Amino acid sequence: MSTYLSDEKKREIFTEFGGDAANTGSIEAQVALFTYRIKSLSEHLKSNKKDNSCKRTMLTLVGKRKRLLKYLMHRDIQKYRDLIEKLGIRK
Repeated sequence: MSTYLSDEKKREIFTEFGGDAANTGSIEAQVALFTYRIKSLSEHLKSNKKDNSCKRTMLTLVGKRKRLLKYLMHRDIQKYRDLIEKLGIRK
């Protein structure tokens, strides 16, 4: 499996996207954390194609991120656009 996130990396993500390291519940911070984890899992799956549990975990995270982005889009379209631009997750 891929490496687990260190506390320093989580704090860095929450500070950058949530505004504060303690703001772990903000939608932007959660989406950024899911995006980071999805990228690391997809790198793992490039070399381990038959790791089905990892694949399932990644697809679960993609679904959660999709639902959060849909919620954010309906709640505040400008924050949604800024976030997807900053993360580079839409084409």
